[in-house]
Amino acid sequence: MIYNRLTNTYEEDHQQCQTALNFLYNTRFGRLILKLLIQPFISKIIGFYHDTCISKLKIKNFIKKNNIDMNLYVNKDYKNFNEFFTREKKNKKIKVATEDFISPADSKLLIYKITPQQKVTIKNSTYTLSDLVDNKIDLKDYKKGYCMVFRLALDDYHRYCYVDDGTFESSYNIKGKLHTVCSISKDYKIYKENHRVISKLNTKHFDDIIYIEVGALSVGKIINHEQESFKKGDEKGYFKMGGSTIVVLVKDSVLKIDEDILKHATKEIEVKLSYGEKIGTKK
Repeated sequence: MIYNRLTNTYEEDHQQCQTALNFLYNTRFGRLILKLLIQPFISKIIGFYHDTCISKLKIKNFIKKNNIDMNLYVNKDYKNFNEFFTREKKNKKIKVATEDFISPADSKLLIYKITPQQKVTIKNSTYTLSDLVDNKIDLKDYKKGYCMVFRLALDDYHRYCYVDDGTFESSYNIKGKLHTVCSISKDYKIYKENHRVISKLNTKHFDDIIYIEVGALSVGKIINHEQESFKKGDEKGYFKMGGSTIVVLVKDSVLKIDEDILKHATKEIEVKLSYGEKIGTKK
């Protein structure tokens, strides 16, 4: 189930391609095929197709199937499916207080507490912080902090932003596989195995935070606009075709999470969020 803050209601999570995913992850023959599909070169082939003009034929049916309100987006003639998939919203202004922590994307959020041993359990899989960043960043200051998992579904807006003003410190790419980020892949350590891009940011109100963009099944590319400095709400990047995830690591000493989000996190219920929506404040 997913909690909708806007309507104060619960919605069933209708995952795309559920039948196909059940076959791939829950049958012996499907898992044999899955070994091929999660390889990055397959994603590149799919990405190449979505960059061709013939993929434009998918757009109309995709809009209808996912009930996408195109009035929210820039009106243009899309040349291919990837151009449509990475479409831009007409209004991306962030209307929150200066010291508010915001959602980087239209997404479904679960928040996990980081243990004193620098471990976090996400969907029944336990990770060390070193697993998430491939041992390339010293994360000792993130003990008892928060690990935020923002999951983007196929019908979500696939551009994402910076959560605060700040400066860019470093970034690196980890090549990996491309499992789905849906709950059906819970038996795989997707945040350790999947392709991801990791950035360390120095922010004005929340100290150093870590961004981890995670590629997923059929995601052709993660595109980041690396810049020396940025403002809250500035676009950080976007995902090409596919559902994806953004993991954000924050220190405990700097952030107070909104109570309704923490309440649902204890029940493993995702909270539906909009790009730029407030989810906490500076301590």
